[in-house]
Amino acid sequence: MHERPQIQTLINRMAEKRRSIQVIIGPRQVGKTTMIEQFLSRKVLPFHFISADSIYTSQTIWLEQQWETARIMQSQQGGGEFILIIDEIQKITNWSETVKLFWDEDTHLNNPLKVILSGSSSLLIQKGLTESLAGRFEIIFMQHWTYLEMHKAFGWTPENYAWFGCYPGSADLISDENRWKSFIVNSLIETSISKDVLMMVTIYKPALLKNLFELGCLYSGQILSFTKILGQLADAGNTTTLSHYLSLLDTAGLLCGLEKYNCKKIKQRSSSPKFQVLNNALFSAQRTESFEEITSKPELWGRAIESAIGTHLLSYSKFENFKVYYWREAGHEVDFIISKGDQVVGIEVKTGYLKDRTGIDSFKKSYPTARVILVGKNGIPWQDFIKINPASLLA
Repeated sequence: MHERPQIQTLINRMAEKRRSIQVIIGPRQVGKTTMIEQFLSRKVLPFHFISADSIYTSQTIWLEQQWETARIMQSQQGGGEFILIIDEIQKITNWSETVKLFWDEDTHLNNPLKVILSGSSSLLIQKGLTESLAGRFEIIFMQHWTYLEMHKAFGWTPENYAWFGCYPGSADLISDENRWKSFIVNSLIETSISKDVLMMVTIYKPALLKNLFELGCLYSGQILSFTKILGQLADAGNTTTLSHYLSLLDTAGLLCGLEKYNCKKIKQRSSSPKFQVLNNALFSAQRTESFEEITSKPELWGRAIESAIGTHLLSYSKFENFKVYYWREAGHEVDFIISKGDQVVGIEVKTGYLKDRTGIDSFKKSYPTARVILVGKNGIPWQDFIKINPASLLA
């Protein structure tokens, strides 16, 4: 079974002296629970593993009982290091306050009880962490799968990755594309929006949020101002509302708005966003074209590839701690900019459809020390680029 790189981070941290609560977060269907099960199968330490998804109550008394159970099991094992793992922690009301209480008790008593928490709602978990557990936790973020992971686990081609995205749970459905699209829309998109966004935060215009998501997926890889977006949406709203909703969709691992690269942060935040899905399955599952049809239409296929390059960059960005932007000035544009510290790389994607290619030259004039890379024709083949860890370009 494929193991994600974050498992080694978890192994290393659990080998250390009790220090912080380890919190595993990330979008749905990226393998959080599977990674925990793989870690536990190594039998590093005795443990008590429980999922809050299997209970019928959200009372904190359940969480208290599980913590006490772990303490008893730890005592029976001799009182040494022991791990309590709770999956779907966000299902418990006021979970963070209870965790803080018991964690601090064990800290005061020098009890070497280590804790791992995970859940499918990044929004609610991050809210609980910031409200009650400041200074007591470390996050292990699990991003969407990369092309290399999909290739290793399922033998996917770059073309598969560009169209079908990177949800491992849907890999065996792509031979029946209608069934695959139905699974992505109903089991992943609808569940993520309804359970990870609408039920976790107050949304006054849910129809507007859903319409924004659908439009953002349709225009993935393209720059649109919020004012222009409002003109295409039936539900009334304002640019502040749209910006907030886009931020929520980003936290849920669905859709983000890349900022324009500029040394001045104020200009970055005031720029029109470049919509970018975080998994290309979200781009293609809602389109009417099939895989066979899209690959025969160079312009549309080029957009799918450009969007896939964006998902590739974002999949590595949080794990490798670099930022992803776009650049545009005086009508000239560079598709993606990645930066870390003083290192800046401009990435232009050229797949063959008509597009102004003077952007790289203009960007280089504005940022002479930046590196520039062409992906596609006369550059690095896009099929090879998605095999590269983008962080290596910033070395």
